Amino acid sequence: MTVLRSRPAPARPAPGASSSLTRTQRLLGRDWRLAAVFVGPTLVLVAGLILVPIVSSVFTSATERHGAETVFVGLDNYTALIGDGLFHQGVLNSFVFTAYAEIFKVTFGLIAALMLHHMRRGKALVAGVILLPWVIPTVVTAFTWRSLFDPIFGSVNVLLTDSGIGPALAALGLVDKWPAEWLSDPALAMPAVILVNVWKGIPFFTVTFLAGLKAIDSGLHEAAMVDGASPWQRFVHITLPGLRPVMIVTVLLSSIWTFNNFDLIWLMTQGGPGDATAPYVMVAYSKAIQQLQLGAGAAVTLVMLPIIAILVVILVRLMRRDDRPGAADLGRRRLTPGQRRALPWVLVLAAVLVLAWASPHIVWKAALVLGVFVVLAAVVGRIVSVLAIRGNRLAARLVGGTGSGIALLGLLGFVLAPLYWMTITAFKSDDQIVARTDDLWPTPWTTEQFTNLFTGRFGTWYVNTILVSVASTAIALVCAALAGYALARLKFRGSESFTVTILLTYVMPGALLFIPLYELVSWIGLNDSLWSLVLAYPTFTLPFATWLLVGYFKSIPADLEEAALVDGCTRFGAFLRIVLPLAKPGLLAVALFTLTNAWNEFLFAFVFITKDDYKTLPVGMQSMIFGDVVPQGQLAAASLLVSIPVVLMYGFGQRFLTEGLTAGAVKG
Repeated sequence: MTVLRSRPAPARPAPGASSSLTRTQRLLGRDWRLAAVFVGPTLVLVAGLILVPIVSSVFTSATERHGAETVFVGLDNYTALIGDGLFHQGVLNSFVFTAYAEIFKVTFGLIAALMLHHMRRGKALVAGVILLPWVIPTVVTAFTWRSLFDPIFGSVNVLLTDSGIGPALAALGLVDKWPAEWLSDPALAMPAVILVNVWKGIPFFTVTFLAGLKAIDSGLHEAAMVDGASPWQRFVHITLPGLRPVMIVTVLLSSIWTFNNFDLIWLMTQGGPGDATAPYVMVAYSKAIQQLQLGAGAAVTLVMLPIIAILVVILVRLMRRDDRPGAADLGRRRLTPGQRRALPWVLVLAAVLVLAWASPHIVWKAALVLGVFVVLAAVVGRIVSVLAIRGNRLAARLVGGTGSGIALLGLLGFVLAPLYWMTITAFKSDDQIVARTDDLWPTPWTTEQFTNLFTGRFGTWYVNTILVSVASTAIALVCAALAGYALARLKFRGSESFTVTILLTYVMPGALLFIPLYELVSWIGLNDSLWSLVLAYPTFTLPFATWLLVGYFKSIPADLEEAALVDGCTRFGAFLRIVLPLAKPGLLAVALFTLTNAWNEFLFAFVFITKDDYKTLPVGMQSMIFGDVVPQGQLAAASLLVSIPVVLMYGFGQRFLTEGLTAGAVKG
């Protein structure tokens, strides 16, 4: 007979026990000594690599280089921007690029999420395929689409010409001439890079919206159906309100990333033709690195800081919103219900008017394309609804399946076509690529591109990327685990403030940091060294890793640690023996995230490294292009070899990534 013995409850302090705390403990918190050890490494890195460089950038912006001397010029760099046409164009390009990209990503991401949400079979497989554009490195995305858009060797013009769509676009005035020069025509270059950003960003919106749809109570839809609500009414009054928090956070986070985009645009157009696609980040890079005017470049980034700060503050407030009953309504009491309903439409109307003023050559074309997709989706839904109302369930299921199937096939085709083109191009010979023979299936298949690729420095770049990625991941993982546990479990003064600081630095764009960090690595003599990248990469990996693990550690029951403490284990011992094994999904998610981000990083490696022997894969691949000579076959082979490790990591770690992000990011 087995006797079950209950574990003794931990001793509770007596009412006057708090007086046993020392004065220092009452001032700094009960666990301040242990917290200092746990938080110290992260605090040093965040302060030294993010906060101090931003402050340093403010001082740099008030200086100007005259020959070998750097002199103080006060606000001259800022006042010079008032009449700087290049800066004005860069700011306008950033706004236009961000606005259109977010509109399309929200629309297509929502449509894709709704289709996946209603799938009964194969949902995980389709979701994994749709995630591929977001997973693969940006350098692969840029070179693949650059190859597709090539007016001579690319397949976009050929397919549009053979199908008759291209001449029809020219006849309607959507393009000025045919065949189109997508990346060298000022009227088409911006829409082209927006399209590529949308292609890469749709998976992020789809996955987050799909998670939001799963969180909506299905009973609300069932009750609405009983009351006779149409699918459109259920979508407007149940689905959209339920998705609103997720949509706002997703759009804000994506807007910060898109507004500060550098690598995709640089790799595709280098800001051209002219300045048609150059964002403000590229203007800052040109002034600081190419013209060696660090003060002028720092001024460009700092002028945009208030705009980014507004988005960051809103995002932080939403991610840390109070979930107590009635707390969400505290900020709304100043508005009437009618004003709250009208406010979103007023904002949308204002945004449309600003876009129409800023980009008259794009707005009506974008509206036409977007309208066509939305109308097609609405028509399919309407047909299914009408047939269902008439009781023709078989026909409704047939049409619904056919309509959803066609839409899903179209989405998968849009996602997979560039990746397929990259793969088959890697196995073509140079003669096949130039002669445009066997476009869709190499005949014969050849490995000549891979052989030619490794005759250069590609192997060295691969090893450099592995070393930097693994080293930066190890640093981020150790520091984030220690700091995340301290912020989740230990009691010390300033923990809330430090948590907010971590979140703020998490959404801080690299565009604000690359100039002061360039000064830092130059000052300590780490230019053209892999150590400069190992030092810089925690600026974007460590804050997110810490934030995610804070939430994940909070999801682990504290009773397990208390039992270990009662049995005589130290706090650090409980952390090693109890918490870390249970946090394996979160730790693997963090490792996967930091490793792939370090693997794909371009801006810091592009600025810090100039010698071929120390370049990483993204920068090394960019250097393979000499003027107008683009080795498409070798770039396709390199893109395939760069993408395979990332895809495999996400494939094997998808379960841990989903579990880690759900427990961490949501509960955090």
